[in-house]
Amino acid sequence: MTVESVKKVKLGHYPTPLEKMENMTKLLGKGELFIKRDDTTGPAFGGNKTRKLEYLMQEALDTGCTAVMTFGGTQTNHGRTTVGAAVKLGLKPILVLSGTDTGYLSGNLNLDAMMGTDIYFVSDPAKMADTVAEIIAKYEAQGDKVYQVPVGGSNPLGAVGYIMSVKEILQQMEEQKVKIDHVVCTVGSMGTFAGMILGAKYFNAPFDVIAVPVSPAPKGDKEKDVANFANEVSKTYGMGIEIKPEDVKIAYGPDAEPYSGEAYNKPDPVTREAIITLAKNEGIMLDPTYTGKTFRGFIDMVKEGQFIKEGENALFIHTGGAMALWTKEHLDDMQQQLRENCTTTQI
Repeated sequence: MTVESVKKVKLGHYPTPLEKMENMTKLLGKGELFIKRDDTTGPAFGGNKTRKLEYLMQEALDTGCTAVMTFGGTQTNHGRTTVGAAVKLGLKPILVLSGTDTGYLSGNLNLDAMMGTDIYFVSDPAKMADTVAEIIAKYEAQGDKVYQVPVGGSNPLGAVGYIMSVKEILQQMEEQKVKIDHVVCTVGSMGTFAGMILGAKYFNAPFDVIAVPVSPAPKGDKEKDVANFANEVSKTYGMGIEIKPEDVKIAYGPDAEPYSGEAYNKPDPVTREAIITLAKNEGIMLDPTYTGKTFRGFIDMVKEGQFIKEGENALFIHTGGAMALWTKEHLDDMQQQLRENCTTTQI
């Protein structure tokens, strides 16, 4: 089976827009800057997971599953998109989340609840595997067949979505007559980044792919993990591509203030400044957990010349998730900075 022949169900709206960021280009004054709006894919506001879920949900349907279970943190964007995909296809959505039920639903949890999701909170990571087995047994006893979507939709099947995204980008570049030297995306569960690295090589793209991590990681370890995962995908589909760790480009940022911040979903004023910069200049919203961190790295790479040299053109992949801006912890944390960023008048 070739990567181009893998079956998928239609969930998203494609091609997603590829637009020039005119104001950011003028602001930084280095090269032409573009954005790929994978935040517009749908369903349930979409994001990068939709491209992966088209392949995973096809497998769920082909194997006769009636329910779909996936995993993540309490504010998982992947979980929300998976729930939207399940509902669209008439499947029962189940979320198993690492964390504690605070009794207050905001951000993605609010949307998950609107879509009628069964949500299970697991506060002890050591009990996760046993808990998942018990939950699956419960649904099977009711007559359901449960399909498990891995964290982030990141396995060889899900990665096909971002291999094929490169073909879409190349078509848009040709149609719009634009030149792109570098593509910058997020790296978390690795499916998006590894897929794009493989896609760039498979389709002979004229650009490289650079990632910014969303969680703190020792330099070198993530490169090995991405290379290993990419090679697994390549072998699965007979792509004949080998990725070495030194082929994997990751921008970590300064040691004192890395792009990943202190932790995965911890409010970060430096990341928030990058979010505000794009909002003020292009009217495009990012999120504080993924795309805000990546855009901060994108700005620095353009300004400082790491990976992206002056005069070269770069494309930022917007992977979605802006609804995280409306989580209670981030809303509470950003109030002062937002007040300082606007003028309010009581009349």
